[in-house]
Amino acid sequence: MKVALTIAFDGTNYCGWQAQKNGNAIQTAVCEAAARVYGTDVPVTGCSRTDAGVHAYGFVCHLEAPFIIPADALPLAFNRVLPPDIAVRSACEVGEDFHARYSAAGKEYLYRIRNSRLRDPFENGRALLWPHPLDETALDRAAQAFVGRYDFRAFMASGSKITDTVRRVFRFRVRREGEDVTMAVAADGFLYNMVRIMVGTLLCPGMTAEKITHILESCDRGQAGATAPAHGLYLRCVFYPNGALAPPFPTTPKGHTNDGRFFHLPRAGEENRPGEGQNPYEGSIL
Repeated sequence: MKVALTIAFDGTNYCGWQAQKNGNAIQTAVCEAAARVYGTDVPVTGCSRTDAGVHAYGFVCHLEAPFIIPADALPLAFNRVLPPDIAVRSACEVGEDFHARYSAAGKEYLYRIRNSRLRDPFENGRALLWPHPLDETALDRAAQAFVGRYDFRAFMASGSKITDTVRRVFRFRVRREGEDVTMAVAADGFLYNMVRIMVGTLLCPGMTAEKITHILESCDRGQAGATAPAHGLYLRCVFYPNGALAPPFPTTPKGHTNDGRFFHLPRAGEENRPGEGQNPYEGSIL
C-alpha cells in the first residue's frame, strides 16, 4: 500500500529535505520515524528538495507501507517518534502510480518578512527582518510582472545546470498584516533559488513591473536582485491533479486562496488569466 504524508517542519536545524552523508536532513528523520512505526526500514520520497533553513507547512512525501495502518492513525503514530520540529499533518492512501514529486502539478511558496526596525526573538530564523519601509501595494503591483509563462533564467542561481528554464507562474501576491509582510507565489515549477531571487529583486529600491519585465527578457542573473535568506521561505502547499490528496489546511477552504478568492491551475495550453477561476484540479491543494 502506498501512503502519502503531508508534513510541516521548522528547517532551522536541518540541511534541507534531501538525505546527506554529512548533514542533518529532514528526510533522514522521517525515514527513521517510519522505521520505528513499521518496525522495518521504509524509504520515503519527497516532493522536492529544500535548502538548509527553509521551512514547510505542507511538504508532501510518499512511502510504500509494508502493512496497513489506518490513515487517520498515522499522523499520531509518526508524531510520537518524530523530532519536535517536524510533524505529520495528514496522511492518506494513494494509488500505486502516485509519486510525491513527479505527480505534482505545481507548488506554492510563501516568503515572510518582518518589516520592523526591532527584532522579535520569536521570529528569529522564521522571517526576514527588514528595517526599511515597504509599500506592500507597490510591491504587489510590481510582482504581477512575474505572472505568466516566461523564461526565468535571470531568477535562477548562478551555476545551476538546468537547461529548461521556462516556468508558468500562476499568481504572485504581496500582503501585509501589521509588521508582517508576506509574498506568496504559485507556479508549475521553480528553478533553484527562484523564489528567493524574486523576493530579493522586489526588495530592491524603486523596483517596478517594467523593471522586472526587462530583467526577465534579459535572461541575465546579474540584473536581478540578491538571493533573499532561506529562513524566510516556506513551502506552503503542493498541487496535484484530480484531487489526488485532501487539503491539510482546515483554515484554507478547498480550492480557495487565503483571501477567499478562487485559485486554479490552468489546463494544458490555456493562457493564464490572473484572478479567474476554472479549476481543473479542484481539491488538489495539499
